[in-house]
Amino acid sequence: MEIWLLFIFLGVTKGIANQSTTTTTTAQWQQQQQQQQQSQQNFRRNDSLEQQQQKEEQQELELSSVDALLDAEFSQLHEPHLTRTSVIFGLTKVVNESNVNPKCESQLRQVQRGILSKQPWAMKVLDASGTKPSGFVYGQNYWLGSREACKGVQRPVGITLSKNFDRVMHYGLITQQAPFDMDYRVVYLRHNSPWQVEIKLMSEQIIHIGLCLPSACSSQEVKQLAGEYVSRGMFAENDIFDMHPEVVYMKDLQLKDAFYQRSSFRLLVACTLATGALMLCAQQLLVGKKEQGTGGLAPAESELWRALHSLLRWQKLQQLVSCYDVPGNWSKIFAVRENKAHEIPVMNGLRSVCAIWIMIFHVVWFMYFTVHNKTVLLSYAEQAFFQYVSSAPLLVDVFFTISGFLQTYNFLRNSSQLEAVRRNGWRQNLQLFGKLLFHRYLRLGPLYLIVMLCVDLTYAYIGDTSVYHINERFDEMCSKHWWRNLFFIQNLFDHRDMCANWSWSLACEMQFFILANALLFLYVKHPKVTKALVGLILVSSTAWSYGIGLSIKFQLSFDAAFATGTEIYTSPFVRILPYILGAITAYSLLQRTPSEKEPNDISERCSWHFALLVFFICIYSTIKRDISSLLAISLFVLGRLFFSLSVCWMIAGSAQGRGVWWSRLLEAKGFQHVSRLSYAIYLLNPLVIAFFYSLTSASTHADPFMLCVVSCGFGVIVYLASIVFSLAFELPYSNLSSLLLKRGSKSQKIA
Repeated sequence: MEIWLLFIFLGVTKGIANQSTTTTTTAQWQQQQQQQQQSQQNFRRNDSLEQQQQKEEQQELELSSVDALLDAEFSQLHEPHLTRTSVIFGLTKVVNESNVNPKCESQLRQVQRGILSKQPWAMKVLDASGTKPSGFVYGQNYWLGSREACKGVQRPVGITLSKNFDRVMHYGLITQQAPFDMDYRVVYLRHNSPWQVEIKLMSEQIIHIGLCLPSACSSQEVKQLAGEYVSRGMFAENDIFDMHPEVVYMKDLQLKDAFYQRSSFRLLVACTLATGALMLCAQQLLVGKKEQGTGGLAPAESELWRALHSLLRWQKLQQLVSCYDVPGNWSKIFAVRENKAHEIPVMNGLRSVCAIWIMIFHVVWFMYFTVHNKTVLLSYAEQAFFQYVSSAPLLVDVFFTISGFLQTYNFLRNSSQLEAVRRNGWRQNLQLFGKLLFHRYLRLGPLYLIVMLCVDLTYAYIGDTSVYHINERFDEMCSKHWWRNLFFIQNLFDHRDMCANWSWSLACEMQFFILANALLFLYVKHPKVTKALVGLILVSSTAWSYGIGLSIKFQLSFDAAFATGTEIYTSPFVRILPYILGAITAYSLLQRTPSEKEPNDISERCSWHFALLVFFICIYSTIKRDISSLLAISLFVLGRLFFSLSVCWMIAGSAQGRGVWWSRLLEAKGFQHVSRLSYAIYLLNPLVIAFFYSLTSASTHADPFMLCVVSCGFGVIVYLASIVFSLAFELPYSNLSSLLLKRGSKSQKIA
C-alpha cells in the first residue's frame, strides 16, 4: 500500500515537472515567434525607408537636372544681355591669360560662374557694380553702384532679422561671403555722346563706373580690361547714345603713401605743433600772472616746463608768446560792445551778410560737380527766385569797396603819419611804405598760407580717395605754383592754373593796397597829380573792360563766364573799379564841410531806400542772359559801377550816423562777432564744402529744399572751423602786428 502510494506520489511529481517544462518551452517558442515577427517588421520598415530615400535621391537628381537645364537656359538667355549692360560681367567675358595674372583670371571666371548660377555672393557683386541709371541726357554720369554693398560681399551684413516671419529672400544675401578678397574701385570713361547736354564748365563728359572687383586684379589690369571691353563694341549704351567711350584712368580709392611725404604735410604739422607750443607757453604765463600777480611764471614741475621757464623770463619773448593767449583771443572774437563814434558799424553787417551769401554760392558751385542733374541745377540758377545765389560773385565788390574806403579813410585821418610823409624824403617814405606792406602781410598772410597748405593736402587726399573725378587738382597746382600765392600774384595768371582759385580776390586786395598806398603817398606831396591819376585809372579800367569784353565776345551765360574768367572775372585791371570808388567816397567824406542845414528826413529816407533798390536791381540784372556782347559787357561794367555806388552810400551814411530801419539792422551789435570771422569764413568755406562733398559715395540730386538744408549745415561747420583757425592763425599775428606798431610808436616818441 505504501509502495503504491509512493508510485502515485512520484507520478504526480513527474507530471508537475513535465507540465512546468512544457510551459517553459511554450513561452520560449512564443518569444521566438515575436522576435521573428518584429525582425520581419523592421526589415520591411527599413526596406520602405530605403525605397523612400531612393525616391528622394531620384527626385533630387531630377530637380538638379532641371536646375541645370534652367541655369543653362538662363545662361543662354541672359549672358548676352549681361555682357552688354553690366560692365563687371563684361570684364569677365574679355578676361584671358594674356591680359591679367592667373589669379585674377581665375577669380573673375569664378565671379562669372557665380552670377550665372545665381550664387548669393556673386549676385551681390553684380548688384554692387554700377550700370547706367536714367537721366543721362541731363548729366547723369555717375554709375557708381554701391560701395557699401561691395563691402557686404566681404563680410556678413550686421543686421538681425526675426525668425518669426516668413521671407522670400535668400538668407545667403546676409551671410554668404565671397571666396576671395574683393574691393571697390572706380573706372573713368570719357564719352563723346551728342545725346547729353554739354554745358562746357568742367568734367561733364566723364562717366564714373563703380566696380566690385577681386583684389587680385591690379588697377592697371582692370583699366586694360575696360579698354578692351569698350573697344570691342560690347557696351550697349554706346550703340544707343553714340558714346564712343575711352578709358581715362582708374582709382582704387586708397590713400597713397606719398601723401605723408608731401612738403605741405610736414609744414602743416610743424606749424600746428609750433602754434600749440606757443599757446601752451601763453597759458603758462597766464597761470603765473594769476598766481603771483606780478607777471611771473607758474612753478616748473617737469624738465620741459623748466626749460620753458628759463626761456620765458626774457621779456620780449613773453610779449611774443602773449599774442597766442587763447582765452584773450577768444574774448576778442566774441566781444560785443557799443559802437563808438568814429566807427562805421554798417560795415560789420555788410561783411557778415556778404561772407555768408558767398558761402551759399559756393555750396551750389561745388555741388555742381557731384549732382547728376547738372542741367536742372543751372536752370534753377537762371530763375528769378535764385538770382540772389547765381549773382553772388558780384558781392566780392562789397569787400573791395570797403577795403578801398578804409585804406583811404584811415590813412588820411592819421595826421602824424601824413606829417611824416610830408617831412620825409623818398628813402624814408620807401621805408614807411615797406613797413605798412609788412604789417598788411603779417595780418593776412599766416592764415592765408595755412589754408593753402590745407588745400594742397585736402585735394591730394580726395584725389586718391574720392569716387569723383576731381577736375581742379589744386594739389598739383599748389605744388607747381605755390610761389604765386606767396607773393599774392596768382590772379595775374590763368585762373585754371591757380592754387585755390577762390583766393584771386585776396591777391587783388593786396595789389590794390600797394597801388592805393603809392597814390596816397603821392597825394600828400602832389594832390593834383594824384587826382588826375585816379581819374585816369577809372577811365582806363572802364575802357579796358569794354575792350576785353568786346574782343572775347563776352556773354553772361555760365559757360562763357567761366571760360573768360582770366580776362574778366579775376583781372585786377577790371576789378579795381569798386576799390577806387570806395577810396573816392572816403576822400569826399573827409573833405566834406558840416552843412548848416539839416538834411530833409523824407529825402534822406528815399535816398537810403533808393540805394537798396539799386543794390538789388544790380543783383537781379542778369536774369536775362541771352543778350549781345555789347549789352552784356555794358551790363557788367555799369552794373558793378552802380552796385558799388550803392554800397558807398550805405558806408558814408553810416559814418555820419544816419540810416533807416534796414541799415540799423546791419549795424546790430551781433554782426561784430561774425565780421571778425569773415576773413576766415571767406578763405575756409570753399575748402570745407569741397571736402565734405567729395566724401559722399553717391551722386547728389539738385533740389531747392535740400540746398537750403545743406547750406545751413555747411554754415555751422564753416563757422566752427573759422573760430579754430582764427584763434590759431589769424588773431595771434594781428596781435603781433599791433605789438610791433606800439613798440615802433614808443621808440619814435623817445627819439
